[in-house]
Amino acid sequence: MSDASTSHTFQVDLRGLIDLLSHHLYSSPRVYLRELLQNAVDAITARQALDADAPARITLRAGEDRLTVTDTGVGLTEQDVHRFLATIGRSSKRGADGGLDGDRLAAERSDFIGQFGIGLLACFVVADEITVTTRSAADPAAPAVEWRGAADGRYTIRTLPAGAVPEPGTTVSLVPRREGAEWTRPERVVSLARHYGSLLRHQVTVVDDFGGSTRIDRRPAPWDTRHGSPLARREALAEHCRATFDFTPLDSIALDLPLVGLRGVAYVLPTSVHPSRQAGHRVHLKGMLLSDQAPELLPDWAFFVRCVVDADSLRPTASREALYEDETLAAIREALGGRIRDWLTGLSASDPALLHRFIAVHHLAVKALARYDDELLRLLLPWLPFETTDGQVTLEEFARAHPVVLVTQTVEEFRQVAPIAGAAGLGVVNGGYAYDRDLVHRLPEIRPGCTVTDLDPTTVAAHLDAVEPGAELAAAGFLHIAREVVAQFDCDVVLRSFHPVSAPALLLDNREARHERSRSELADSADGLWADILGSLRAQAPRAQLVLNHLNPLVRRAASITERGLAVTAVEALYGQALLMTRRPLRATESALLNRAFIGLLDHAMHEPRQEPK
Repeated sequence: MSDASTSHTFQVDLRGLIDLLSHHLYSSPRVYLRELLQNAVDAITARQALDADAPARITLRAGEDRLTVTDTGVGLTEQDVHRFLATIGRSSKRGADGGLDGDRLAAERSDFIGQFGIGLLACFVVADEITVTTRSAADPAAPAVEWRGAADGRYTIRTLPAGAVPEPGTTVSLVPRREGAEWTRPERVVSLARHYGSLLRHQVTVVDDFGGSTRIDRRPAPWDTRHGSPLARREALAEHCRATFDFTPLDSIALDLPLVGLRGVAYVLPTSVHPSRQAGHRVHLKGMLLSDQAPELLPDWAFFVRCVVDADSLRPTASREALYEDETLAAIREALGGRIRDWLTGLSASDPALLHRFIAVHHLAVKALARYDDELLRLLLPWLPFETTDGQVTLEEFARAHPVVLVTQTVEEFRQVAPIAGAAGLGVVNGGYAYDRDLVHRLPEIRPGCTVTDLDPTTVAAHLDAVEPGAELAAAGFLHIAREVVAQFDCDVVLRSFHPVSAPALLLDNREARHERSRSELADSADGLWADILGSLRAQAPRAQLVLNHLNPLVRRAASITERGLAVTAVEALYGQALLMTRRPLRATESALLNRAFIGLLDHAMHEPRQEPK
């Protein structure tokens, strides 16, 4: 049996590859111009490595039927053209000595934007044919070369006569397909060039069919521009934010990481946003716009800022429309998060008024960060607002009035007990919102002597006064009927005295009782094996309590009712009113009870005998 084998070369269907690029790799045909600009910038960078005084110009000539992009870069020899323009995936970025050594490129091409050798293919997204005319600056004796490539994979190369290309550099020319003509119109080219190249270090000019020219380059970047005063700088950055993100920021945070060549600014949103909303950060790579939707640049907790940065060390994905997730990006993300955290911690000393405005808008973001940052917790927790029985106040203010702070685990529990707890002098914080309960429990760390305890509804029940035995005995008949009525809801009835007097009833319920009721409802509606399983899980959970307020005049009158039908209706109405006070969603049986009680009371009122006037 022979071990002989033969080697073969992959065959590439260029048209299929272009379809893949246009429909799956690139988000829009507009990226073709970014790729052309990127190639031109990299060519200029390579030439300046050979000659620091070499010109750095990029000129785009846009018309209805043709677009040309000319750069004063390093150019290519005929050998380079065969090697790079006709080989998909091989980048033509130069080594440190100016030679086109693709094998040494990985460690030496950090000055270049392009990294994948597929940029020129993006032009086939809008055109069927591309012409590249180039003359090498690295080999002045080499003749100029013309390369013509078609979308079906064919290409031709011819050597041009001496003098055909006077200066080193490259011109890329393409004729758009009919459906791609809109992308090469002068106004569209100017718009795209500004979008992608506004921070490029080189001169970029767009020339239209009539000779009119538009300069695109803008130097220096907004955060590097010198201003006469801090106020002037603040106003200039605010204007840049309005032009870029369409909002006026609360403040601007300088972002500067010299080790990775990153400069930029973070703008603080003036309105609150949901933490789950993906932030659209604008990331430039060596001046070229990489993405205006890069949520991976910052930690998730920093959802209250929008960033514009220009970096040298970030690595793009193959489409150059997103950031590659690697150790460098993780380190940059952590460092930028540190800059934003430093801004926050500095506000308490430098600008307390701005800190108040910021917390009023973005307290949720600060709470999210303070849970994991001990320094921020110590500095900012006393400033953060919480919903309490004293209203919306800071923890510092609340802890001064209540050395023992009670905190609920859910919003529903807080709604149940807040009116009664407040009247009884108990200090209760609503811990049902995101992060609140965890943060309140850490209050003793920064305020020694303060005690924080989870609140159980039974704690409130212990602060309700028992009624006199005589009053309890007089209401025994009504209480018996009341217990029969609410038993269907796994609830008991007690008579107590409490404030405020205006509250006729209070529904005290704990999590175990609610879970048991939910399990019972599922068991009742289930069939077969599932019902048996749920039935076997029955727990001896404490029942809810409907606490009737003996101090309330309405309850006193109801306790004296002797007619059973009216007593049942009164109990249903009291239970329904107590349910509504909890503000939790009503089940179908509870909604039916409320409707029945309303109709019953209305019917009783309409049938009550009217007294004749004397």
